[in-house]
Amino acid sequence: MTILSTPDFSAPKLAGAPDANFVEAPADGVLPEGFFSTTNLPTYVKVDGKWTMPREPRMDAALLLDASNQLWIREGRRLMRGDRIAVGKAEDGSDGIYVHSNAIHGDANEIAEFQFMTSEVSREKPIDYSMMARILLDERERGGYPIWVTGPALVHSRARADMIWFIENHFVGALLAGNAVAVHDIEAAIFGTTLGMTQTGVASVGGHGLHMRAINQVRREGSIAAAVKAGIITSGIMHALVTNDVPFVLTGSIRDDGPLPEVITDSIAGQDAMKKHTTKATMAILVATALHAIATGNMLPAFVTEKDGSLRELPTICVDSSEFVVSKLKDRGTHQAFGVVTNAQDFMHILRIYVEREITTRTSAPR
Repeated sequence: MTILSTPDFSAPKLAGAPDANFVEAPADGVLPEGFFSTTNLPTYVKVDGKWTMPREPRMDAALLLDASNQLWIREGRRLMRGDRIAVGKAEDGSDGIYVHSNAIHGDANEIAEFQFMTSEVSREKPIDYSMMARILLDERERGGYPIWVTGPALVHSRARADMIWFIENHFVGALLAGNAVAVHDIEAAIFGTTLGMTQTGVASVGGHGLHMRAINQVRREGSIAAAVKAGIITSGIMHALVTNDVPFVLTGSIRDDGPLPEVITDSIAGQDAMKKHTTKATMAILVATALHAIATGNMLPAFVTEKDGSLRELPTICVDSSEFVVSKLKDRGTHQAFGVVTNAQDFMHILRIYVEREITTRTSAPR
């Protein structure tokens, strides 16, 4: 676990910095000219002579000072006319806003600035499954909130069984995915196929329509949870989520079939639903999904604020068979992401083995 440093607010530059300047939003959903655009790094704002960290940190948003002088980070679309929004472009404290880049970067000689396009990812880099297993188990033991973001490739492979294991063993705080993940998982539960293919990869007769029949059965019941209760869905990822009372968010896209009843087809409403979990996240595992991984990364802070006020890096693991997805995530500002270039099936199965081994080690260790 990486503990992050905090700024020295007694240093002359920060101690002598002015209070931040706030300007009223000119209209609903419209930011004032010169508004400060937030990053995912630890950010402090000086109000009434005191440096304070705003709530709900994320990149690509604005700093809001509410009626009770509480600071929030808010998306522009959520603002109302008259809301007080911080203005200024400097991140060094000279405008009363300080972005503590070195908390993450660690080297004061580096450029202390939030940047895009700075990653180096390779499939040749070693994968430290032991470290990831320890982090996952630490999160469970401390009552953390790991969010998992998955793509349908996880369902097509044997990784589906491993995902179920992680859910049932309380390593999943919430699952964020698209319509396809749930549809293919439910098709597998009802018909034993995904997109008409059997577990051995053989196409079944009439299999092209099985995912639509699966959607129809769920829509007839009214929800995934109702289909589980009715005994229509008796296994799989969605069954495990429902029976273990683990929340999930399914968001839609233009190409969706059906979609399933729970799928949020309004992209803004979907982002808001996902944000309810990203603001609570203490870890993120992003597996085989380009768009969902990048979308989630844009909503995640790079850090976790502990109960005692200390900060630690938010562990973020991005898994994909292509370097492109991992690089893209990091290039969009998710500096803390640890890239794993491999397929979903291998990653999930090996990670499970290492987690089980770590559990055995801790259980057998003398107290």
